[in-house]
Amino acid sequence: MSNYTTGEMAKLCGVSVRTVQYYDTRGILVPTALTEGGRRLYSEEDLSRMRTICFLRELDMSIDTIASLLKEENSAEVIAVIFEEQEARLTVELAQKKHQLERIRGLRAHLAQEESFSPESIGDAAQIMENKKMMRRLHTVLLLTGIPMAVVEWAAIVLWIAKGIWWPFLVYTALAVPYGVWVSRYYFSRVSYICPHCHEIFVPRFRQAFWAAHTPTTRKLTCPGCGHRGYCVETYREKPEENT
Repeated sequence: MSNYTTGEMAKLCGVSVRTVQYYDTRGILVPTALTEGGRRLYSEEDLSRMRTICFLRELDMSIDTIASLLKEENSAEVIAVIFEEQEARLTVELAQKKHQLERIRGLRAHLAQEESFSPESIGDAAQIMENKKMMRRLHTVLLLTGIPMAVVEWAAIVLWIAKGIWWPFLVYTALAVPYGVWVSRYYFSRVSYICPHCHEIFVPRFRQAFWAAHTPTTRKLTCPGCGHRGYCVETYREKPEENT
């Protein structure tokens, strides 16, 4: 069985030597063996684990989140579902990009025969971008509503600390509670979850989802299909519920 040094692991995974060493100090990539001189040696299994960690980091998953997932009894199942979900998303994105490219080429060929742009041609171009806009709509709404609330919060805190004026913070608190309820219901009406055990896609009750432990891409829930309780992978719901 092959053994890899820290430098070889870094080269194979496209990261720095310091990164490999850091993952060791955080306890998520412990070397299989040490040489008499104290050099780290990694196995093929360690290399596979390192590649998994690098992939999860590319998804903007924190070290603490990765550590929590790897400690789960069914971590392999959860990570496998994350891989499947990401593969499905990339497949859809590739298909959309290919379709857009074909539309653009057809549009360019059509416009080459026209003396000027027509409203129909412009509308065609707008339709090409519509799918991309829909995919980003949820995050955009949350961002646009969240920024003003954050600004109001900090302004109220500064006034309280600097001037001793406390009532703006009280007003903010009164607004923050209904906003938090609204944004949570809006979010959970547009997402569903995949059970890593039976692969059923389900929509949890609002209270269950709201209070569940979670990571940026998973949430600890009980599957209504098989009864499994653990981290389930979050995915966008094709037909969001407008009223929940």
